[in-house]
Amino acid sequence: MQAFFFGLGFSSTSAARFLAKGEQTVSISGTFRSREKADMRPAVATHMHHFDGTAPGPTLGPDLRAASHVIFSIAPGPTGDPALLQHRADLDAAKELQWLCYYSTVGVYGDFGGAWIDETAPLVPRNERSDRRVLAEQAWRDYAAERGVPLVILRLAGIYGPGRSAFDKLRDGTAHRIVKPGQVFNRIHVADIGRITALAAQQRLAGTFNLADDEPAPPQDLVTHAADLLGMEPPPALDFETAELTPMQKSFYADNKRVSNAAIKTALGIELLYPNYRTGLAAILEAEEP
Repeated sequence: MQAFFFGLGFSSTSAARFLAKGEQTVSISGTFRSREKADMRPAVATHMHHFDGTAPGPTLGPDLRAASHVIFSIAPGPTGDPALLQHRADLDAAKELQWLCYYSTVGVYGDFGGAWIDETAPLVPRNERSDRRVLAEQAWRDYAAERGVPLVILRLAGIYGPGRSAFDKLRDGTAHRIVKPGQVFNRIHVADIGRITALAAQQRLAGTFNLADDEPAPPQDLVTHAADLLGMEPPPALDFETAELTPMQKSFYADNKRVSNAAIKTALGIELLYPNYRTGLAAILEAEEP
């Protein structure tokens, strides 16, 4: 397997690690947006290439043309998906291409008033970021159909994991306990993203799947639980209507839904490593202990 990652960030680095653990020999290459971000990532790739999406990556062509499996983990811009815009010719020239994977978001569904939804739900995104994701999903479906290769689209819930969890925000004093009655969110541990991506790659899974935990929950419950685990007082509860939030923060609360993950578990015959925030946070804290 020759795996190429557009955007070796938090989630895709986890996927690269799980691929490397598999029985199959894997060569991994990928892109970074800035040298600082590249230096922060562990050495999971044999070759790393600079690509910020505004122009073709000057060195990535040969590795992309040699790829058998390509994973896209870069947010689309106002004119479309950067990888497809800047490197379609290299993808066209990838003669051994066998599988494509696109990381999308559950934000494409929009708001369902807290109801349970699955992949059959209509897409009614509530912000421009999610609108772009809907268009990018279709662009990759069209490309995969033209090439005749399987494509899996993974719609990710709120991502957390070591170094990016409620613990970190509590410790640096940036955690908020916002209360909006009836509001729930799904989350997904980065290790589950990595494991499922690797399994999907090995099986060349095709289709569109939600990647979310089993237990959507109010955001304030997670913050309180994380504070309890750390032996800290949780931050004071803030009413959503009067809390000082940025437009970006407020936009996340516009969507309220419970996202089913049954399809991906059935397709791969698995359960999640961390089915809810309690198991996920416990594992993060345990890994921190000397």
